Amino acid sequence: LGMSVAEEYGGTGLTSLDLVVAIEEIARVCPSVAVSLIASNSVCGWPINEFGTEELKQRVLPRLASGEKLGAFAVTEPGAGSDAASMRSTAISDGSDWILNGEKAWITNAGVAELYIVLARTDPEAGFWGISAFVVPADSDGLSVGAPEEKLGLRASMTGSVILQDCRVEGRNLLGGEGQGQLIAMAALDHSRVGIAAQSVGIHRRALELAIGHAQDRVQFGRPIAEFQAIRFTIAEMATRLEAARCLTRAAAASAGSRDAGRLASQAKLFASEAANKACWDSLQIHGGNGFSEEYEIARLYRDVRVTTIYEGTSEMQRQLIASRLLQ
Repeated sequence: LGMSVAEEYGGTGLTSLDLVVAIEEIARVCPSVAVSLIASNSVCGWPINEFGTEELKQRVLPRLASGEKLGAFAVTEPGAGSDAASMRSTAISDGSDWILNGEKAWITNAGVAELYIVLARTDPEAGFWGISAFVVPADSDGLSVGAPEEKLGLRASMTGSVILQDCRVEGRNLLGGEGQGQLIAMAALDHSRVGIAAQSVGIHRRALELAIGHAQDRVQFGRPIAEFQAIRFTIAEMATRLEAARCLTRAAAASAGSRDAGRLASQAKLFASEAANKACWDSLQIHGGNGFSEEYEIARLYRDVRVTTIYEGTSEMQRQLIASRLLQ
């Protein structure tokens, strides 16, 4: 939990490449734990470490790094997902403090996080430059959390809404400068997209392992189904896409800070999530009727993997971002 935090604030100060290796290993066993880790590390701890004042970092990062606190990132709203221009949450200056109002939706770690990075409009007329980021403690007056979402998958990861009603935030909790919220969000999302790519790789890896194991154990027509060409070719394709996804994900992680980092993060997230969805589909198909039973692990992975092409920017948005960066 401290991998994205510098050593002087209690973290391990490891690289993005180190982080994706860890996420892959955890996601192979439990994608829900992996996404909770990503939310606390990549879109909470990392932006504070990168954009926070020295006082803010000293005050909040040690508890995030130790796991005493979990973090969350509150950007999405009921009417504003990929379309950040539709954001309606507001922050109004009140002396040295800010008063926040609005509702955030689909927030990972909602209800268990003790710290939220919240984006809100500080200047309605300034467009892109009118949004600011705030570090908001969960026990702040005026902050409440809605009921947990009943999700298709990732059921062990808490997801819910965060409601801000005249929520007072100290001025020292402004992250970066006023109007820098969108820049901070874009940087954090590039970081977390690589994390989602690593989560997808971990899921893909486990789906392949399960497919191989079942194909070797399941006997039909007097021999294991692993001996049939249709099954063998499917497994070969799954394994090839897995290696491609892992290489692209690690290349994106290694590029952190470069001019190509954003594009590679989108490419990794796009390819790895689409490949993992296909792998879980194929693995369940190899399991046959057994794969449709909750007694088999592949049923959970099939549910868990579906959202990877949606959150942190849909596959459609990733294609748009990739093309925009190439054609600039």
